[in-house]
Amino acid sequence: MFKFLKKTKKGGWMSLGGILLCITGSEAMFADLGHFSYAAIQIAFTFLVYPALILAYMGQTAYLSQHHDNTNHIGFYISVPEKLRIPVLIIAILASVVGSQAIISGTFSIINQSQSLGCFPRVKVVHTSDKIHGQIYIPEINWMLMILCVAVTIGFRDTKHMGNASGLAVMTVMLVTTCLTSLVIILCWHKPPIVALSFLLFFGSVELLYFSASLTKFTEGAWLPMLLALILMTIMFIWHYATIKKYEFDLHNKVSLEWLLALGSSLGIARVPGIGLVFTDLTSGIPANFSRFVTNLPAFHRVLVFVCIKSVPVPYVPPAERYLVGRVGPPAHRSYRCIVRYGYRDVHQDVDSFETELAARLADFINYDWHRAHGTYSFPEDNASLSNESSTECRLAVIGTVSFSSIPPYEVEESVQPASVSGGFPTVDSVTDVIEMEPVGVVERRVRFATDDESVTHSSADMDFQMQGELEDLSTAQQAGTAFIIGHSHVQAKQGSSVLKRLALNFGYNFLRRNCRGPDVALKVPPVSLLEVGMVYIV
Repeated sequence: MFKFLKKTKKGGWMSLGGILLCITGSEAMFADLGHFSYAAIQIAFTFLVYPALILAYMGQTAYLSQHHDNTNHIGFYISVPEKLRIPVLIIAILASVVGSQAIISGTFSIINQSQSLGCFPRVKVVHTSDKIHGQIYIPEINWMLMILCVAVTIGFRDTKHMGNASGLAVMTVMLVTTCLTSLVIILCWHKPPIVALSFLLFFGSVELLYFSASLTKFTEGAWLPMLLALILMTIMFIWHYATIKKYEFDLHNKVSLEWLLALGSSLGIARVPGIGLVFTDLTSGIPANFSRFVTNLPAFHRVLVFVCIKSVPVPYVPPAERYLVGRVGPPAHRSYRCIVRYGYRDVHQDVDSFETELAARLADFINYDWHRAHGTYSFPEDNASLSNESSTECRLAVIGTVSFSSIPPYEVEESVQPASVSGGFPTVDSVTDVIEMEPVGVVERRVRFATDDESVTHSSADMDFQMQGELEDLSTAQQAGTAFIIGHSHVQAKQGSSVLKRLALNFGYNFLRRNCRGPDVALKVPPVSLLEVGMVYIV
């Protein structure tokens, strides 16, 4: 390679962009890493892909060595014997389909993980397999990729321009990956900085050589991946920036616990039957949208649960560690806080199973909290991790690994009844659904809570009576129905903000919010059980 560059000089350096296309299929392999095992990719590459590539390149080299004086354009299909051109063309088309499918699958995974981390607008994610969570399909992204593919084909009409665009994109990915790997060496592998610097200089210098050669083709099609990257980065930056600002607004405008406890019948506040799930991003305090709700409608549910769904930067969260539950105020207020943690590759439950699971975890917490408060049982930290979220709120406990006896604190009854959601409304989307549902019996799951009979002997009668009453209130509230209270936000830049900030928030973010999936759709909340509270965020 050194002799080649020494002889050809500038022409050889500029040709590196074309030489790069020999390895552009490697990114498809790395995209497959999220869906196949290492062994499968290693075997396929060693015994199929690599021999095929070597034979193909050796054939082209042999042809060029015999026809290097030919003034005609030298291409891949000219080196293929005429009788084999049609079969090779068919194989090339199939190979392009396989390669594009790998890139599409990789795009789906990246968009899904970015959405879980709050860096991309909400889109519909369809899990195509009940057993393999990594197999997903995103309709909106799939349509966008198809439109972009057709537009690029019609706009360029030249494989050379497409090759230049692909080469610069792949080289940029490799360069960025090398830079990030150097950070991983220091932060994750805890190696000395000199090791990371040596890695960066060795691989980065080679990649910068190819990257500089690809930049020379910028006006010949290589500008396209840069433009698409700029658009996507702008969208992700605006969405993430507005999300952070909304959280800071909620944090500074949250209501104190004393305000919630002061609400009572003397102020005209009524407690209505049912469970009210107030979704918020806050892990402590009362969200401002709930105060807006109570101000305009002076009533809230008998059992009140502030639900905070958090995406943590791990692939999966074990079910036993998913729910953190604590009290908001004294037991008589029947208010709780629940933090539900999901990994970026976890599958979110549908609303029916989520309601049932949440009610079961609340029953577990009630049982646990009463026994802990009266010292009936000793709970090791392994079974119930505690965290002090606020000095005015009860500490949160990880509910899922707590066991009191062989008898569960709740019993599940199954009965065949017409399908329904919380509140007794039929889950129908059209008249056709009503006709189809009438003759069909669907299993409805009912949760009945009961205390452990053996634990009564270890506690006072008063404690048992109060715990039983709290469990009965929870069971009665669940049978009355569940309402989902979600904020409907509109972000507006404060006066005196820069033009760029006003454009990003007033137009950019609100446009994205209106045209992406709402939180009720992402959480699979039935419309009949949804209460939206309008909020204007001045950030």
